[in-house]
Amino acid sequence: MPPTVPRIAELKAAAAWRTVDFISDLHLHEAEPATFEAWRQHLLNTPADAVFLLGDIFEVWVGDDAVQPGSFEAACQQVLQQASQRRALFFMAGNRDFLLGPRFAQACGMTLLADPCVLVFEGQRWLLSHGDALCLDDHDYMRFRAEVRSPAWQQAFLARPLAERLALARQLRAQSEARKRSGEPYADLDPAATLAWLQAGNAATLIHGHTHRPARHLLGPGLSREVLSDWDLHAPQPRAEVLRLEAGGLRRVAPSLT
Repeated sequence: MPPTVPRIAELKAAAAWRTVDFISDLHLHEAEPATFEAWRQHLLNTPADAVFLLGDIFEVWVGDDAVQPGSFEAACQQVLQQASQRRALFFMAGNRDFLLGPRFAQACGMTLLADPCVLVFEGQRWLLSHGDALCLDDHDYMRFRAEVRSPAWQQAFLARPLAERLALARQLRAQSEARKRSGEPYADLDPAATLAWLQAGNAATLIHGHTHRPARHLLGPGLSREVLSDWDLHAPQPRAEVLRLEAGGLRRVAPSLT
């Protein structure tokens, strides 16, 4: 049976765009201020005309009502508001921040994107995804994903008191840290499903995150996928990388810091 291909949205770049940045998997959290600060500086200083945030920008998102005065979420909103006054911002949900909704996006001046989505830029089509939906070998996660992406589950979860949701978020973070320490590898994208998505989107390159394995993978004649880096400025070997798209193609650059 051929892989199931979801409906693929399309976004045409503004005629004035010359440079586009892609980042993902920052896992922003108040306990890691160096990563937050690098992200803040990049959004405010990058020469890019548009920045695409392709999921897991936040370690966890429990609902747009988490933006309370003095909260970490409010600080993130302020950064995004400032950045959106200088360049176009787009957000695609990841497996950690899929509950980020239109209320927060509107407050930030940020456009929400469906996953997957094709970006048409300089006459070429680039397929964008967070990447988790293509990790078909991770059967437990795929079942979990189907459950939590359902409107009924999300409505029930968001109806819980904010304090309860934040407590659950702390538990999830502890589980995530334990998984990192265990060295358990992330599942990779399914090759057949990836090719099916590219064909359906009439694109030659898939740009995605999720796996934390930044690299370029050749998939066949003229076909490839570009994996975004995660960011962790607190790691023994700090990581932070931007995938930049210009008329000449893609290149990997360091964040724009002051």
